Amino acid sequence: MTASLSAAANPPPAIVVAGPTASGKSALALAIARAFGGVVVNADSMQVYDVLRVVTARPSEADEAQAPHRLYGVLPPAIACSAARWRDLAAAEMEHAWAAGRVPVVVGGTGLYIATLMKGISPIPEIPEAVRAQARARLAELGNDRFHRLLAERDPAMAARLDAGNSQRLARAFEVIEATGRSLADWQAEPRQGAVAARWLTWSLAPPRAALHAACDGRFRTMVETGALDEVAALLDLGLDSALPAMKALGVPELAAFLTGRRDLETAIADASLATRRYAKRQLTWFRHQLDAPRVIDAQFSESIFAEIFPIIRHFLLTGTE
Repeated sequence: MTASLSAAANPPPAIVVAGPTASGKSALALAIARAFGGVVVNADSMQVYDVLRVVTARPSEADEAQAPHRLYGVLPPAIACSAARWRDLAAAEMEHAWAAGRVPVVVGGTGLYIATLMKGISPIPEIPEAVRAQARARLAELGNDRFHRLLAERDPAMAARLDAGNSQRLARAFEVIEATGRSLADWQAEPRQGAVAARWLTWSLAPPRAALHAACDGRFRTMVETGALDEVAALLDLGLDSALPAMKALGVPELAAFLTGRRDLETAIADASLATRRYAKRQLTWFRHQLDAPRVIDAQFSESIFAEIFPIIRHFLLTGTE
């Protein structure tokens, strides 16, 4: 069974498991894949990078042995993976899963990736790498505030939307207008294209804040104890541009500051844990307001939720309806 990026008369099934970091969504996706013959497809923008297994909380090798896992560790950190690029990779993996008689289980906390897969994306042309590199270089040269003022001269509409502290989005807006001559705001107003034709069953984990914060704090300290420092040291040894997405993965800037003598370890852990909690809060807000008609699980992952969700999934796969 296959599906294309265009509309299909009888689209095949796909399951989405979304949620904030440390909510247990990877464990839930694995359980669903094991129970229903699924293929786990990564929708986390940092877990695509090959050198950051521990820091990005990628599934372990033991987990990956229990069910097929796709798009984990498939790119080097020198590459900036865009939502459009990931959508193309994910669509291909979903086609492979359907052809093998399996159900794709798309899991991750990158809301933009999931939305791109389900709803499509604005038709922004691929930006030449030379232009991308130039934008990052100008940002590094000028600093965020001056770069924001430069963007305001070139693209006042996007500059008005963006906070000066958001380096990644500033660079993106600048590279788009440099390469295309049009504001990113104009491109985003165009009709979306390229949604994958599928029947979607969408789950969103939304644990209580106290439980989620405790999970964020505990997990990051465990990461430090199980190899995160070695990973970040290896990443720094590559000498990459600090504006690349992999260099901004949760915990990387803070542990890099420790490794380069600019911060003690306990402060680095505390700062990274705080950044993780803040990111989880933003994820919860995004999924609550942007993810279409999700079935919300107001709890941290545990096997006790299987009795609630497995009958719904079984009915969905057998009948095509929820």
